[in-house]
Amino acid sequence: MPTYARHDVTLVSGRGAWVTDVDGKRYLDFLAGIAVVGLGHLHPAPLAAAHSQLEELWHVSNLFWTEPMAQLAERLSERFGGAQAFFCNSGAEAIEAALKHARKATGKHGVVALEGSFHGRTAGALSVTGQPAKRAAFEPLLPDVTFAKPNDIASLEAAVSDATGCILLEPVLGEGGVVPLEPAFAEAARELAEVLVFDEVQTGVGRTGTFFAFEQLGVRPDAVTLAKGLANGLPIGCFLAAESTFEAGDHASTFGGNPVVCAAAVAVCDEIDDAVLAAVRDKSAQISARLPGVRGRGLLLAVEAADAGEVVDECRERGLLVGTAGLDAIRLTPPLTITDDELDHGLSILEEVLT
Repeated sequence: MPTYARHDVTLVSGRGAWVTDVDGKRYLDFLAGIAVVGLGHLHPAPLAAAHSQLEELWHVSNLFWTEPMAQLAERLSERFGGAQAFFCNSGAEAIEAALKHARKATGKHGVVALEGSFHGRTAGALSVTGQPAKRAAFEPLLPDVTFAKPNDIASLEAAVSDATGCILLEPVLGEGGVVPLEPAFAEAARELAEVLVFDEVQTGVGRTGTFFAFEQLGVRPDAVTLAKGLANGLPIGCFLAAESTFEAGDHASTFGGNPVVCAAAVAVCDEIDDAVLAAVRDKSAQISARLPGVRGRGLLLAVEAADAGEVVDECRERGLLVGTAGLDAIRLTPPLTITDDELDHGLSILEEVLT
C-alpha cells in the first residue's frame, strides 16, 4: 500500500555505515534506518547472537520463559536502576502499553503530551501525537489528551488537570524538529506528573551519548519506551517501568520477547559501553563544529535547510543518505559506530549541498 513516499532506490546490502543499491551504487548512511541501525549494518555482535539463537529456538510464546528474554530484561533493568520490562515489536506498541499502565496505575485517563511530538500511528499512540495533520483523518481518537508547548513550563502547567494521569515526553522531539527538552522543563514535568513516561524510542540505547537520554536531564521517569536501536534493526519494542501495575491478562504480545530478537538486543546492550557513548558525544561535537545551526543531542541532530526535501534528494544523488525533521530541517542519525573518516566524508557532501 502507498503508505510511504519512498525514494526510487532499492537497497540490497549494507555493512557498517554503508549501503548498496540494486545497481551497485554505494551510499554513506547518515540515516541508519531512522536511528535504528545504531551499531551499523551487519555488526558482528548482534549478527552472531541472532545466528546462534536461530540454531536453537525461534519461538515458544510468552507462556514460557526464554533465556534471551530474561537476559535482556536484566540488562535494561540494570541500566534503568531497577525496572520490569514488557517486550513487544515496535515503539507504537510500547506506547500503547505505557498508556494502559498509566491508566491502571492512576485510575485517570487524561494524558498530557507535547505539541509537535510523535509517538506512533496506532490509535492510542496517534491520540497522544502532537501533530494535528497526522490525527485529522482518524478522529475521534482517545479523549482527554492535551498538548503543551515544548520547554514552556506555563503551558505544561495549564495542560495538566485533575484528570491527568500521565505526562508523556520525548527527551528530544524527533519528527517535531529535533528539539531537546531543557532540564528545568523536565523537572517541572516530574513535579506535576503522577506517572511520568519518557518516550525514548528514538533517543534511547546510546543515541544521545548516554544509554537513556533522561540521564542528561537530571530527572528519572517512572517508565520509558524503547524500540528503534534496541536490536540494531530487528523488530522490537519495550515498555520499561520502575513499578508495573500489570497482572496476568492485562496486556500481551504474541511475538513480544522473541528469543532471536532478544538475543540480538542483549548483544547490542553489551556493545553500548562507555567508550561508544564517549565517541557519540565526540562525533556530535564534530558535527556541531562543522555545520551551522545544529540542534539536538548526541547523534540525533538537525540542521536547518530552506527546502529539506531538495537537500535529501541532492545528497542521495551524491551518495549520502539523510532524513528530514519537518519541511525545513535535515535529520542526521548516523550509526553510533561511524568512523571519523566516514563522518568527514559525509559532512563534506552535506556542506556542498547546503551552500
